[in-house]
Amino acid sequence: MDSSTALRGITCPTVTPFDDGSIDVDALGDLLEHLHDGGIDAVFPCGTTGEFPSLTADERQRVIETTVDHADVPVVAGAAATSIVETITAIDRAAAAGADAAAIVTPYFTTANDPSGNRRFLEAVLNDASIPVLLYNIPQCTGHRIEPETVATIAGHDRAIGIKDSSGDLAYFLSVLRQTPDEFLCLQGYDALLVPALRMGADGGINALSNVVPRALCEAFDRATDECGRELQEHVITPLFEACTTHDFAPATKSALAHRGIIPSDDVRPPLVAVDDAGAAAIGDTVDAAVSSDSF
Repeated sequence: MDSSTALRGITCPTVTPFDDGSIDVDALGDLLEHLHDGGIDAVFPCGTTGEFPSLTADERQRVIETTVDHADVPVVAGAAATSIVETITAIDRAAAAGADAAAIVTPYFTTANDPSGNRRFLEAVLNDASIPVLLYNIPQCTGHRIEPETVATIAGHDRAIGIKDSSGDLAYFLSVLRQTPDEFLCLQGYDALLVPALRMGADGGINALSNVVPRALCEAFDRATDECGRELQEHVITPLFEACTTHDFAPATKSALAHRGIIPSDDVRPPLVAVDDAGAAAIGDTVDAAVSSDSF
C-alpha cells in the first residue's frame, strides 16, 4: 500500500518515548506493535506529538529509521524546518531513512508578510522534494495558516499529496476541501473534529489519540457516517481530547500511554513538562472509561 492510499484512513502521529532523556528505541518498537494491533493505516514520526523541535537531526533520523524498521504500514516523516534548504535536507534525510513521504510546515518565528511568501516557500521545497510531501497546517504553532487559496495552488504540484489540518477550524477545512481536487488528500488533524470532518468529505485523519486508542479511531473512520461513528466521537474521542488539551498533546498522550502500560515513561523534553499527578489521574480515568468495554 502506498502512502496516498494509506492516508485515506487513520494515521498515527507517534510520540517519541524517552528513557532518562535519551530516545527509548525499545519503547518505540512496543508502541508501533500496539498501533499495528490497533489497525492503524500509516504512521507519522517526528511531528508535533513526536516533539520534533526537541530532537537533533541525528535523533530524528534514528526515530524515522526505527519506525521504518518496525512498521508494516507507510511512514510519513516530519521534515519541518524554517528555511527552504533545511526543509529539503530534512526531506532527503527522511527519504534516506526509508520514509514513504514527508510532512512540512510553513516557516515559523519569521512568518510570511504576505500569503505569496508561503506559496513561494512551498513551491521551492516541492520542486526539489525527493519523496511525496504532505502539507501541515497548524497555525497555533507556526503563527499563521496556509491560506486555502495557497493550498489550492499547491495542490496541483505532482509532489503534493495532501494536507493535514490541525487548526480546529472546520470552516477552513471545508474551504480547502472545496478548492482542491479529489486526488489531493484533506486530512483532519484535530481529533475533536474527526467524525464531523469525515461526514463532510475528509479523506482521513492524523490524530494524536490514535496512539492511545488506535482501534477506536479506526472504527470511527470506518463507521463515520452511521450512529457508531457519532457515539465513538461523543463518548470516546472527544472526552479524551478534552482531558488532554490542557496539558499539550505530547505530554498528555505520553501520560495516557504510560497509564495503559504501552510505554514505560511519560518523560518529555524541555520546554515541555510532564503532566502532574492530578492531571495524570484525570487522564487515566478518562482512558479507563474509553477502554472499559474492552473493545479498544
